[in-house]
Amino acid sequence: MQNKSVLNRKVQLAFGSAILILLVVGAISYRGMVVSRESDRWVRHTHEVIENLQDLLLAMEGVESSEGGFVLTGKESYLEPYRASILSVEQYEATVRNLTLDNPQQQRQLPALEKLAAQKIQFAQTVMSLRRAKGLEAAANAIESGLGQRTRDGFQGIVRELQDEELRLLVLRNGDAKRRLDQTKIALIFGTVLGLLIAAAAGRSVQHESTGRGLAEKHLAQMVGGRQLVEDALRESEERYRMLLDGVQDYAIFMMDPRGQIVSWNAGAERIKGYRADQIIGHNFSCFFPPEDIERGRPEEVLRMTAASGRHEEQGIRVRKDGSRFLAGVTFTALRDLAGNLRGFSEFSHDLSESKESGAKYRGLLEAAPDAMVVVNQGGEIVLLNLQAEKQFGYHRDELVGQKVKNIIPEGFAERLIADGTRTAAEALAQQIGTGIELRGRRKDGSDFPIEIMLSPLESAEGILVTAAIRNISVRKDAEKHLAQMEGRYRGLLEAAPDAMVVVNQGGEIVLLNVQAEKQFGYRRDELVGQKVKNIIPEGFAERLIADGTRTAAEALAQQIGTGIELYGRRKDGSDFPIEIMLSPLESAEGILVTAAIRNISVRKDAEKHLAQMVGELKRSNDELQQFAYVTSHDLQEPLRMVASFTQLLAKRYTGRLDSDADEFIAFAVDGCTRMQGLIQDLLAYSRAGTNGKALRKISSENALKEALTNLRATIEENSAVVSHDSLPGITTDDTQLALVFQNLVGNAIKYRSAEVPHVHVSATKNGGHEWIFSVRDNGLGIEPQYFERIFILFQRLHGQNEFEGSGIGLAICKKIVERLGGRIWVESQSEKGSTFYFTLPERDGQ
Repeated sequence: MQNKSVLNRKVQLAFGSAILILLVVGAISYRGMVVSRESDRWVRHTHEVIENLQDLLLAMEGVESSEGGFVLTGKESYLEPYRASILSVEQYEATVRNLTLDNPQQQRQLPALEKLAAQKIQFAQTVMSLRRAKGLEAAANAIESGLGQRTRDGFQGIVRELQDEELRLLVLRNGDAKRRLDQTKIALIFGTVLGLLIAAAAGRSVQHESTGRGLAEKHLAQMVGGRQLVEDALRESEERYRMLLDGVQDYAIFMMDPRGQIVSWNAGAERIKGYRADQIIGHNFSCFFPPEDIERGRPEEVLRMTAASGRHEEQGIRVRKDGSRFLAGVTFTALRDLAGNLRGFSEFSHDLSESKESGAKYRGLLEAAPDAMVVVNQGGEIVLLNLQAEKQFGYHRDELVGQKVKNIIPEGFAERLIADGTRTAAEALAQQIGTGIELRGRRKDGSDFPIEIMLSPLESAEGILVTAAIRNISVRKDAEKHLAQMEGRYRGLLEAAPDAMVVVNQGGEIVLLNVQAEKQFGYRRDELVGQKVKNIIPEGFAERLIADGTRTAAEALAQQIGTGIELYGRRKDGSDFPIEIMLSPLESAEGILVTAAIRNISVRKDAEKHLAQMVGELKRSNDELQQFAYVTSHDLQEPLRMVASFTQLLAKRYTGRLDSDADEFIAFAVDGCTRMQGLIQDLLAYSRAGTNGKALRKISSENALKEALTNLRATIEENSAVVSHDSLPGITTDDTQLALVFQNLVGNAIKYRSAEVPHVHVSATKNGGHEWIFSVRDNGLGIEPQYFERIFILFQRLHGQNEFEGSGIGLAICKKIVERLGGRIWVESQSEKGSTFYFTLPERDGQ
């Protein structure tokens, strides 16, 4: 009994120790969660400071842009955005000051920043005062003094220093949090393993004692039962230990004998290295090293160092089963028995390029970057890269990770980090932060291309890494070359223009722009040059240049010259705004470029909306206005007939008898009279449109269509048009007015034809028993959505007078007639895909 009591105390002590260790592990885990939350809080704080600093820069640029616009034009309209930008500057200054209260170094920079901001605003005020008092030349002379430029450069320099300090703090805080989390993770693993090993050892001790006592005692049944319980506990302990190791997915954990032969393997090792346990156990761990390391005996050297010191840590390139390479952080530990004899080794390793530490924090950021991103360690080896880097340099990711960065940037990269022997790499790197370094990159096929690199340090548990943002500047270099050729004769014109000016090449890429374009779209110049114009005008630009497959871009462009194209622009923040574009061609050595003058018409659109509301209010007096128009138009006809008669008589009698100028003048007079007579007839038709008090009666809408087609017979035959219709209903309405609606809609469908033979189809359907919906469908030019409402307004035309005849009254007449008859009218259309005009007429009693 005494032996049994001692045994029970040993078991209780062992399992109590294991439970205590697991409690400690739980406390460490909680501490890791706290560290992670604190790190996230500081990351959010840093991003908030950086965003406000960037907004401060944009607000100051707004001050400068408004100042420039006022100086160039003298228009007071620039003063409102000027004052708004000043208020924004003050607001962001206060926000930055509050956000950096915890950082004395940042606080010391703020007075100088605020002083420069005040100087810049004061300089702008002085220049604007000179513009008012002494004119453009005096203001230009003040700007040329360079004071404003120096103030702006100083202001931007301090903002960049503040941003760099925040980034530096972010890197330090992330590095510190990572080190703590790594320590927590290791403590969790070793603590849990130790607790389970103690429990397992206690189980084995119980098993041993129980077996000895069984040989001495006679009660075999009790012995067997006790031993079974201990064996079950042992198996459960070992199973938990195995499950624990397999649950560690981020680390490869395995054991080796003294010669390096692998004897155990966890799930994390299988994921990272690519081998299943049955494929690797019994093999030497040297297969994870690159061939060149194996040749120089590196695996054996690592085991010797570990055996000598008991522990060895390193970073190095490792090889997976499929042959791909990756950068790993590895910890080796020598395993010895109580006598100090070497029993084997353990290895803990994790993939630095794809582990949670680097992946979760940096992978998403790298892949979201528009430029190629490459992270390099202190040995000049590539640790991480993104998809853009693969595309730019033509390599697969596995071909670059672990290789020297000089393979893709053969000259200049290391030289810019260590310019001479008197500076360390860290000092040289610090000097390069925020500056664009122009070098040459080399693709996999050996071709070179110009690049710009932005360097930044990245502290990690493995030491300081260097993050390089690499931008292909081939397009920019070509644009700069082109700009140099055009600078003298074109730059001044662009910058003086009050509208945004954008020059686009035949590939749809922006090659030039002015400061107004930067201001309207919210981009810096270097963010737009070389980019597709569809980034800022996502829909409609190219479509208006090439309206259909039968016209070349040059022909389409020539047709658009001098006409305002209404589209929507998209700012950097994703918001849309209405714009009007005037296109003009620009011949250059590289071919025909397109210059687009872009005007923000938000104010005009608001005014049009307000005007539409006013028109609605004026409808109450519409009858009087129509009567006035009718009387005026009628009274104009008599003198116009006299003028037309005499001009036609002059043409008949004297054409060919006078000089050519006289013949041309007479022809102009005859044509003008004819067009004026047509316009007055249209105005009279508009004045008469509606019921005019005429009683409505049951009529055949099909007969009304036939009457309209009879009036359009000459137009139909001239254009070889095909007009078809379904069976149309009888309806109570005004047959004359309905025929006029059909005549205008079918006539427009034929007139605004595409390259194909015009096809027009008329049909009608009943809508819920309350009204008839008539439709007139064609295969013509089509109408863009922004003009659906405008085309029904009096005198509104979408095409020039020289393209299609007409006064812009026909659809206004249709709208007036349909509304007078109690219906409504609208259009559905797509450019180059035809249009369908719909109008409704109510079903009246007796129908």
